[in-house]
Amino acid sequence: MNFKISTKEILHIISLEETELAANMTEELRTHLLKYLNAQVSNLVVNLENVAKIDLDLAKNLLSIQQEYYDHNHSMVLCGMQKEVENFLEENGLIEQMNVTPSESEACDIVQMEEIERELLS
Repeated sequence: MNFKISTKEILHIISLEETELAANMTEELRTHLLKYLNAQVSNLVVNLENVAKIDLDLAKNLLSIQQEYYDHNHSMVLCGMQKEVENFLEENGLIEQMNVTPSESEACDIVQMEEIERELLS
């Protein structure tokens, strides 16, 4: 699986460079994304702008990973989805449960707001 990683002060941006996310990529993606859960910088933005097709099981797994981040008081925001991927997730009832933004900058803003919220509530 090909991806680019960029690190900012409070988050990592993972840009997937695959055009198709197939079921056989599920475990590799899960392992890669969860390794940041216990890192010093533990919030994630996952940029899906290159992904034109996604397998249903992998999409469900992505939702599960996102929930694990929130269960550990960290953020994971998906961004840049192509319309076909967004429609597929909507048809399968997943998009309403995901934290999704149209752009990477909006995803970074969400992570920053959630960080402030966590600081205020602690």
